[in-house]
Amino acid sequence: MTISFIEKQFPVSKISKESYKERKANNGQTLTGLGKWWGRKPLVLVRAAILGCLMPASDNPKRDMEIFLKIMSMDNHGLELRKEKSYTASEMYEIVMNNKKLRNRVNDWFDITGDKVKLYKGVNKKEVELTIFNTLGYDEKLTKCIRPEQLKNLDEQTWNEINQHLGTSAKSLQELIEQLSLKRYGRNVVVGDCFCGGGSIPFEAARMGCDTYASDLNPVAGLLTWASINILGASEKELEDIKQFQQDVFNKVDQEITELGIEHNEQGDRAVSYLYCVEAKCPECGKKVPLAPSWVIGKGTKTVAKLIENENGFGIVVKMGASPAEIKGAEDSGTVVNNELKCPSYTCGKTTPISSLRLDRKDEDGNTIYGLRKWGKSEFDFREDDIYSERLYAIKYEKADRKRYYRHPNERDIENEAKVKEIVAEHIVSWQEQGLVPSMEIESGMKTEEVMRNRGWSYWNHLFNARQLLTPALLHKYIQQVPSSTNCKIVGILGMNNVYHWNSRLSRWNSGVGVEKPQEVFYNQALNTLMNFGARSFFNTRSSWFFSLNIYATNSNATIELSDARETKRSCHIWITDPPYADAVNYHELSEFFLAWDKKLISQVFPAWYTDSKRILALKGDQHFAHSMIEIYSNLANYMYDDGLQVVMFTHSDPTVWAQLALIMWKAGLKVTAAWSIATETESGGLKDGNYVKGTALLVLRKQTNNETAYLDDISFDIKDEVKMQIDSMRDLDDKEEPNFSDTDYVLAAYAASLKVLTSYKKISGLELDYELDLAINNPSKSKVVGVIENAKRIAYDFIIPVDFDTYLWKDLTPAERFYIKGLEAEKHNNYQISTYQEYARGFSIGSYSQLMASEKANTARFKTPTEFAMRTINDIPDFERSVLRTVLAAIHIAIKEDGVPEKGLFHLKQQITDYWGRRDMIKQLLQVLKDTRNIDNMPHWTENAEMADHLYVLVDNDHI
Repeated sequence: MTISFIEKQFPVSKISKESYKERKANNGQTLTGLGKWWGRKPLVLVRAAILGCLMPASDNPKRDMEIFLKIMSMDNHGLELRKEKSYTASEMYEIVMNNKKLRNRVNDWFDITGDKVKLYKGVNKKEVELTIFNTLGYDEKLTKCIRPEQLKNLDEQTWNEINQHLGTSAKSLQELIEQLSLKRYGRNVVVGDCFCGGGSIPFEAARMGCDTYASDLNPVAGLLTWASINILGASEKELEDIKQFQQDVFNKVDQEITELGIEHNEQGDRAVSYLYCVEAKCPECGKKVPLAPSWVIGKGTKTVAKLIENENGFGIVVKMGASPAEIKGAEDSGTVVNNELKCPSYTCGKTTPISSLRLDRKDEDGNTIYGLRKWGKSEFDFREDDIYSERLYAIKYEKADRKRYYRHPNERDIENEAKVKEIVAEHIVSWQEQGLVPSMEIESGMKTEEVMRNRGWSYWNHLFNARQLLTPALLHKYIQQVPSSTNCKIVGILGMNNVYHWNSRLSRWNSGVGVEKPQEVFYNQALNTLMNFGARSFFNTRSSWFFSLNIYATNSNATIELSDARETKRSCHIWITDPPYADAVNYHELSEFFLAWDKKLISQVFPAWYTDSKRILALKGDQHFAHSMIEIYSNLANYMYDDGLQVVMFTHSDPTVWAQLALIMWKAGLKVTAAWSIATETESGGLKDGNYVKGTALLVLRKQTNNETAYLDDISFDIKDEVKMQIDSMRDLDDKEEPNFSDTDYVLAAYAASLKVLTSYKKISGLELDYELDLAINNPSKSKVVGVIENAKRIAYDFIIPVDFDTYLWKDLTPAERFYIKGLEAEKHNNYQISTYQEYARGFSIGSYSQLMASEKANTARFKTPTEFAMRTINDIPDFERSVLRTVLAAIHIAIKEDGVPEKGLFHLKQQITDYWGRRDMIKQLLQVLKDTRNIDNMPHWTENAEMADHLYVLVDNDHI
C-alpha cells in the first residue's frame, strides 16, 4: 500500500493563508460568479487535498514537503512566479527602513534628497524589488501575488526538480496528475464528491486533469456543478455564442421594458433603483407609519428621507445634499428600533413590539400562533385590510449624461408603479402556469418559517414585488424564445438566478459611500425579512445578468447527477466530501429560493433530473443524523478501491464532534490515517455580532482491513506514543523561520493520532460502537471515546512547551500563565488568529479571557502588553491576577511609568513576590520570554516593554543576597 503525502504531513499554515486570500477575493473567486452557494470550499484547499492524496510519501519527508510546495507554487520561487504587483520606490524605502536585514542598503538604493523617494539612476529596480520581496514573510508576499490557480504554469527548472523527485516527466499540473495516477492506479484517477454543492471539489479535480464524479440531492447544486465544469470549460467559440445569447435576451427584455415606459420619468431619465418600505398603523394613535430602521438613503450623495406628519399619516420627502446634522437626524429617526414600532408622531411617540403589531398570540399549550394572514398563490401585494402595506418612497434616476439623482415619487412615478402592478395582475396566473414565475409553496422549516411568520408569505413569488416579478418573468420568456444551445440555456438560468438574488423584497438597501444600491439576498445563511428594501430597475440588472465568465481547461470526463449519497453506485479512487454537519446550513430550504424559479428551465435542459429539493431526504442535524451518515459513508466505503482514500471536510474543533465523526466513520468501515486543520478566518458579517471563526478540518481515511480486537486499557500507551511521534515528526519537519504548524495543529494531530490507534482495530473489547455513538451525541462526559480524545489533547499540551522554556519551570506555571505565554509565542510567529486563543483557552481550561486581550478581532487578535495592562485588576481569570507573571508585567509597567527606572520595577518584584529568592529562576525565565519580543518586525507595540524587560532581567540576574 502506497502511503500518501497527506497521511504524513500537510503545509497547513501556508494553505490556510492561501485559502484566506482566496476567500477575501469575494466576487473575484473563480466559481462565485456562477451563482450563490453557501460554504464553497476554497479551490486551493481542494487542489492541495487532491495532490496530497496522489503524491506518494518517500523516505525523505523534508524533500517531499519542498516538492509539494513547488507543485502548489507556494515555495519561494513559486511566489516569485506569482508576483504580479510592483512596489513604488516609497513602498520599498519604507519596507527597507523597517527591515533590520536590509537597512544597511538604504544609501545604496534610494535617493531621498528631493520631495519624493527615488531609486538612484543605474539601480536595477527589478533586482532591488526581488531582493526586498524575498526578505518578507509569507503573508506580506501574498499581498503582491496572484492565487496559485491563476498561475498558468511553473517554469522548466521547477518541473525538472519535481520530476526528478517523483520519477515523472510532466510539464504541467495535468500531466503530473495523469502520471501519478498511472503509477498508483494504472489509469487516470477518479475523484468523487457526493455532496458537490457549489462545485468546488469536482471543478478543481477536473481542472487538475482528474476524471470526476459529482452528485448531490439538490438540483441547484447539480446545476452549479455542471456549469462549473462545462461552462467554465467551454471553448472560445462556445463562449462567444454564450455572450451573444446573453446580449440578445437582454436587448429583447430592455426593448419591451422601454416600450412600456415603466422605468422612465417625464424627463426621459431612466430609473436605476427603487426604495420601498413597509407601513403599519400605530395602535396607539391610528396613524399609518412608514417603517425603517434609518432614513439615510445615501451617505456619499448625502441623501436622506424626511417624514412629514399629516392628518392621516406621514408624507416622505427626499433631500439630496443634506447637512451633517440632517444625516445624523435621519440615522436616529428610524421608526423600527429593537424590533419595536416607534411612532414618530409628535402627539404620540409610543412604541409597540412588532410581535404585538402582528397580533401574535399564545394558545392554551403555550404555542405561538402567528397573527398575519397567509397570502394566496397568485398574490404579489398586500391587501388594503392587511396589517402591513408597502410604499415606494424614493427613486434613483440616471440622466442621459449619466449623472444620477434621487427624488420622492411624483404623479408620473405613481402611474408607472400602478402600470407595473396592472401588468403583473393581468399575467401572473398564466405566468405561473407557464413556469415563468414561481408557483411553488414555501414549506415550513427552520429558515423558511421566518418569512411566513413575519409577512404571511406562503409561496416563493411573494418574496418579490411587482417590478421584481416582471423582470425575471420577461427574462425567462426570452431565454426560451431566443435560439440557443444547452450551454446558453444554463447560462440563462444562472443569469436569471443572479438577477433575483440581487433584486427581491429581501434585498437590503446599502447607503454606504460609493455603494448606494440594493444588496444580495443571502449575505448570511437566512431569509431575512426587511422593513425597507431596495429594488433594481431592469436597466440596473445588467451587472447581474452579464456575470463574469472565464475559460479554464477542464477534463470533460465528468459525470454529474442528482442522487442520494446513500445510493451512489460509482466507484472512485479518492472521495473528497464536505457533508452537512451538526449546525449545518439548511441548504435544502434556502436553495428553494432559486429552485422555485428554475424548475421549468431545468426540466427542459435536464429531462432526467427531478426539480424538487428532496427535503425529506436531506441530511439534517437531528436525531437521525448519525445513522444517515453511517449509511452514506458505508456506501462510499463499498464504492472505493482498496488502495483508495477518503478526505472528509468539516468545520468543528470540539473533541465531542470529533468523537462523533470518528465513531461514524469507524462504523462505516473506515479508519483514520491523518487529520489537518485549515484556517480561513474572516471577520463576521450579516446579522451576527462578535467574532466568528471559520476553519476546515480534513479527516483522511482508508478502508478498515484489520480484523484484530484490542483492549481500551492496553492501547492507552499506544495512543501516548502515537501522539508523541506525530508531534515530534511535525516539529522535525517545521520551518523554523516560517513555522508551518501552530499549537492548534499539534493538538489536532493528537486527536488524529488517538483516532488512528482506535480505528486501526476492527473492535475494541468493552466498547460497543452504537452505545458509544449515542453517548458521544447525548452524554459526551460519559463517552470513553470522547475521554480518549480529551486525554490526547492533554498529552499534546504536555509536549508543546515553548522553545527555550525550561521544562521544570513550565510545570510550575498556572494554566493562566501558560495561556499568556503560548499566546505571546504565537504572536511572535505572526499568528494573530482569534482561533488560536480560543484553542489555547480550551486546552488550558480558561473560561473568560477578554481582560487579557488588546484585540479580539479575527486576524488582529493579541494580548495586552504590560503598559496596556497597567495596574488594572484582572477579574475574569483569578489565577492570573495572583501569578508571578502578573507581578512581572506590573513591574515592567511601573518601571516605565516611573521615568524609565528599572530599579523601581525590581523593588515591586521583591515587595510583591513572597519567595522572591526561591522564585528568581522563574522571574528570569518570564522576563526572558518578554524581552524576546524585541526586534520582531510584527511586534512594534512591544518595543518599549521589551527594552524594560531586558533591563529588569539584567538586574534580577545580577541580584545577590
